[in-house]
Amino acid sequence: MKLTLEILISAFLHPVAVVLTWINLAARSDLTSMQKAIWAIVALLWGVGPILYILVGDGVLW
Repeated sequence: MKLTLEILISAFLHPVAVVLTWINLAARSDLTSMQKAIWAIVALLWGVGPILYILVGDGVLW
């Protein structure tokens, strides 16, 4: 259920999802600076960036 809600937030509230993605990226210590930069750029892709981050990057929006 949480994943479905996160995907809906990502698709319809993209600006909020991008900010939440960036906050989560800033707090992660398992990624290098280059990986964080790449994910920050990918998150800007409208509607799919945060979804990719959740599914592929093992991220969460909250």
